[in-house]
Amino acid sequence: MQKIHLQQTLPEVFADLNSIRSDVWHKDLSFEKGKYYLIEAASGTGKSSLCNFIYGYRNDYQGIINFDETNIRNLNIKEWTNIRRQSISMLFQDLRLFKELTALDNIRIKNHLHPFKKKKEVIALFERLGIADKQKTKVEKLSFGQQQRVAFIRAFCQPFDFIFLDEPISHLDDDNSRIMSEILIEEVNKQQAGVIVTSIGKHIELPYHQILKL
Repeated sequence: MQKIHLQQTLPEVFADLNSIRSDVWHKDLSFEKGKYYLIEAASGTGKSSLCNFIYGYRNDYQGIINFDETNIRNLNIKEWTNIRRQSISMLFQDLRLFKELTALDNIRIKNHLHPFKKKKEVIALFERLGIADKQKTKVEKLSFGQQQRVAFIRAFCQPFDFIFLDEPISHLDDDNSRIMSEILIEEVNKQQAGVIVTSIGKHIELPYHQILKL
């Protein structure tokens, strides 16, 4: 996948509003592979909805979203499965970890679906992010910031053309945010992928090609 193209896309819940001031909604906008994008938003402006639309979890929107030249409304279940395994990685704001499982088991589940990272690579990421001692701890016993780092590692356990990160550092200190930025750039460069980050304030420092206001 080389491009994600939004054409006059708008959440249906916003349809009755008289005016929308946005660089994303109701615009012709393309996200290109190999580029970094930051979407700055106030709470309630639809940033998580955008992620869910593009990931195919919701379709309550107007307009068109294309992957390259394909309207995503036309994708079948098998095609969506392949896209989520091969083309798009998503770090959701609510993380969507299995809290009754350990941090490492959460990673293993993802890596089992598509063996992409070697065990030593995963452990190295735990070490760099300062949670090496939390690998065998159940996620429910971790702080939210620690959970964010586990979900961050999981996002790299697959190939991708684009990676979406919805408020990835909301509960992290500056040092961990910097380390996350370094890892992200390294992993993205390996795959020459596109990066879309959302933020309602604090955002991860990256070499953004475009900053958009939602």
